[in-house]
Amino acid sequence: MTQQQLPTTNEHGQRLGRPVDWSGARRPERIALQGQGVRLEPIGPQHVDDLVASVCGEDDDALWTYLFWDRPRDRAEMAAIVERGAGDEGQVMYAIVAVETARAVGFCSLMRLDPEMGSIEIGGIAFGRQLQRSRAATEAMALLMRHVFDDLGYRRYEWKCDSLNAPSRRAAIRLGFIWEGRFRNAVVYKGRNRDTDWFSITDREWPRVRQALDDWLDERNFDAMGRQRVRLAARPPETDPKKEQ
Repeated sequence: MTQQQLPTTNEHGQRLGRPVDWSGARRPERIALQGQGVRLEPIGPQHVDDLVASVCGEDDDALWTYLFWDRPRDRAEMAAIVERGAGDEGQVMYAIVAVETARAVGFCSLMRLDPEMGSIEIGGIAFGRQLQRSRAATEAMALLMRHVFDDLGYRRYEWKCDSLNAPSRRAAIRLGFIWEGRFRNAVVYKGRNRDTDWFSITDREWPRVRQALDDWLDERNFDAMGRQRVRLAARPPETDPKKEQ
């Protein structure tokens, strides 16, 4: 009997989930992911000085509002974040390195690793000013998606954020994530409540999202000044939210 012929209900008349030929995904290893304009490198002490310069300035406070850390006030505090991230076996923390300058301009992490169930989360994202609203920022996120789905074989890729973090919500939807709901009173951080919004991309949605990202990142989509010709639309029109949730 093929998977298509397997019953959709059991002997009690209860509906069953679709059959899945599944043996698990692979845990991400600490390897670099190379793109055209950006490279993701497993974070380490060699990135500390660049990160101090790119995300720890006095005018970067807003960048840290929705992160679990306060903005590092000196090199030692940034080094401590890097050290913890590099040594945490429950995540892979990356420095986002601009190929043109070979300098780290942000960081992010693959976390909440569950290869047995095929679920993984992207989080702890900080983009320095050079990276914000740039082609390289989108490429960095696309590199991680390709790695998660194509290399490691995950079924589910999650994005979670404070429900009040409107830029993060917009970024998730732009990149093709589907809003799944809001977990109220989910977290306490920095002495504040956090209602957490959950987004995801599944392996069945990934081919559509991958094609949209490939089309947007194609050289032909940018003019001589590096401006996009067509906006990224990685989500299907029927999932467009009517308004901010």
